[in-house]
Order: sequence, then structure tokens, then C-alpha cells
Amino acid sequence: MGLSTDFPDPTFLKAADGKWYAFGSNGNDKRIQVAKSTDFNTWTLLNIDALTTLSTWETDKDHWAPSVILRHIKMSQANKQTLTNAQDDGKYVMYYSGESKLSIGHHCIGTAISESPTGPYIPSNTPLSCRLNQGGSIDPSGFQDADGTRYAVFKVDGNSIGHGGDCNNGIEPLVQTPIMIQKLQADGVTPVGDAVQILDRDTVDNDGPLVEAPSLLLHQGVYYLFYSTHCYTDKAYDLRWATASSIGGPYRKKNVQLLETGQHGLTSPGSATVCGCGDRMLFHGFCNSAKTTRCMYVADVSLSGEDAVIS
Repeated sequence: MGLSTDFPDPTFLKAADGKWYAFGSNGNDKRIQVAKSTDFNTWTLLNIDALTTLSTWETDKDHWAPSVILRHIKMSQANKQTLTNAQDDGKYVMYYSGESKLSIGHHCIGTAISESPTGPYIPSNTPLSCRLNQGGSIDPSGFQDADGTRYAVFKVDGNSIGHGGDCNNGIEPLVQTPIMIQKLQADGVTPVGDAVQILDRDTVDNDGPLVEAPSLLLHQGVYYLFYSTHCYTDKAYDLRWATASSIGGPYRKKNVQLLETGQHGLTSPGSATVCGCGDRMLFHGFCNSAKTTRCMYVADVSLSGEDAVIS
């Protein structure tokens, strides 16, 4: 286990100081939680709220699934001097889900910037994605392609406007919950064109009422898209993956459960983030009998070809 406390939807990065930082959804009286590790195995929950201020579009509720990237400082190839433009300034960019004031109970994806991995992150008053007419936008995750192009992947929260039942989307007609990819400018916050759908729930694939929590990485020429299926409160909640040979897809579901209830004594494991290095990940699972606390877990993962296994 990584943290024996409520720390849902964990994501992480290796910061400029060489340490690992994990970020979790609201809990422990924080909007955005932060933990730190020097070895990725032993984690310390910090008494820090990374998001101390709010943007103008959001309420003070439901800050979910943060993801942080580092805007690396580049060096000029001509004279090796540091390039100090605003798009590669060594700052940290956080993506997160927050409740929209325009549509209570539905969410937008916000961005916030900090000089430090632990914050404070200063939010933008312009959300990256809302799609409120489709249920809202949640579960953002940053990604940088081999050519340096930045993207964010996220879920359209269609089940939030469903017709009841399992995760509010178990009664026909079921609402789609697509995973989208949004190309970004080098600053990591400015959209380029429209987001494109790369995955969705499917009854044929036994996805249940939704797919969510995307995490994208590139490993040896293969794009791996990790995601969870079913409702997070259900024992059927799990971790799966799809692969593609190009960033825009098509992504082919492997329909294999990388993590599932009962494996290693876990209950409802999912919402994982996999390291871009392709060898480790963080995820959450229920860790009390009442299923009110989602602890953070650490695992080693091995990627080969289009396959993934917990090692």
C-alpha cells in the first residue's frame, strides 16, 4: 500500500527536485491532496492543500482527479542558453475537475499553475473543457508525445445525466461516456482545435455504465490508454487498457482486467496512473469494510508489445 488514508484518483510526477509527488481528489480536509516519496514505494501525506484558491467558474465542492505536468526548461541548441519563454518555463500545470456554477452537480476541467510541485496552484478563470450539455468533463490527465506535443485526455461525464441505476447510467437508454483527447499548445493549457473521441463504453465489452479515469502513455512505439470500467462503488470496478499505433487511434480494447476485485486482496481497484516510463503505477481501491475510504496503492507494471501485466 502507498497510503493508508483516503486518497482517491491518485496521479503523480517526478518533479525537478528528483522526488515523486502524488496528487489526490478532495479528502482529509483538502481540495487537492499531495503526497511525496523519494523511492516511489514509501509515501508521506503532506499537510498541504495544493489548490488554496478557486476560479470564478467553480464551486467549493468536488475537486477530483488532479493531474500535474512539468513545463520543462529547454536549452538552445545554438548556444546552450536557457530559453525563457512562457511556454517552457519550468512551472507546473495542474488539470483537475471542479463543479460548475452554471450547472450544479456537473463538472468542468480547470487548469492551475504553480512554481512548485506542491503549490499553491493558481487557477485560470477559463476552464479547459466543460461539455455541460453532455454531462460535463472530468478525469483529466496530461500527456506529452514523443515530438513534444502536449495533450490532455478526459472523460465526458455522460452518466451524470443518465436515467438512474448503476452509477446513474444503468437504466435504458444508456448515455455515452466517451474518453476524449484534446491537443494543447506548448503551454499545456491552451486548446488547439476540438477534442476528439478515442474510446467509449460498450455493452459488448462488458464495460458496465461507463468508462473513465484515462491515463495515456507511449511505450516502444505503442500508445497505451489505461482506463476503468463500471461504477467505482461496484466490485466490478477494474483497470483495463487499449492500444493504438498513433495518438489519435483507433484504440483497440484488450478486454483484459489488469486489476480486479479479489486480486491481491483488493476491492474495486482502478483509477490508475501509469508512469510514462512504463514500469510503475498508482491506483486506488477501497480499504475499509464500509467502502467509504479509497486508499492509494503502488504496483509495478510490465509492458511488452501491446500487453501489460502486474509484475
